[in-house]
Amino acid sequence: MIQRIGIITGVDAEAAALFPGQINDAEPLHGFLVRQVQFAGKDIAITCSGIGKVNAAMAAMMLAEHYHVQLLLVVGTAGKLTDIAGDCFQITEAVQGDYGASRHDRFAHYSAGAWPIGEEHVEPFRAKATPDVGLPNVRIITGDSFVESPDHGRRLHQALGGDIIDMETAAVAQAAVRMNLPWAAIKATTDNADGSSSGDFQSNLKRGAKRAAEATERMIAALAG
Repeated sequence: MIQRIGIITGVDAEAAALFPGQINDAEPLHGFLVRQVQFAGKDIAITCSGIGKVNAAMAAMMLAEHYHVQLLLVVGTAGKLTDIAGDCFQITEAVQGDYGASRHDRFAHYSAGAWPIGEEHVEPFRAKATPDVGLPNVRIITGDSFVESPDHGRRLHQALGGDIIDMETAAVAQAAVRMNLPWAAIKATTDNADGSSSGDFQSNLKRGAKRAAEATERMIAALAG
């Protein structure tokens, strides 16, 4: 039974939205601040990793090694690549959208960490099956760039099949697999990965963070049952 959960967000607003009734002092560790709360019989360690895949993977390893978490959750916001219905999603699969080979006619995608030579092949990281909390299930694409181009977003969707995009989830998933830990993610969308994304993200960040946080609390409560 899972008793210890680690939660990773990319920005502070996403971390602050989680368990707002339990605002405890955060302790510093290896450049991260970690807030610990108890909820639904679980010990939960929350950290804002900072944006990007390296930060997220480092935070995942820190939570696993120091807090001995048994499940890694990525919670926060994302951009929408398609017209899929909904604005908050439960992630079932994650792929990295910027790992592969840059060729003269295209970018060739490969499974993260695989040898990027030869026939293209992408195997997604699969999330732990978690209780249904009424959210659509999607595949997420992760990359180290903030997408403000609908053409680029369309190419990523066509190549990798993801409906939303962020900068952390697949990196946490890759780290989790290496550490033999289950992972899951909940993401609310703030923008459409287009020319308006920068402003839309800023305008919708707190609202999206709250939606994702509330869904995460429902999921953890359901895990307890």
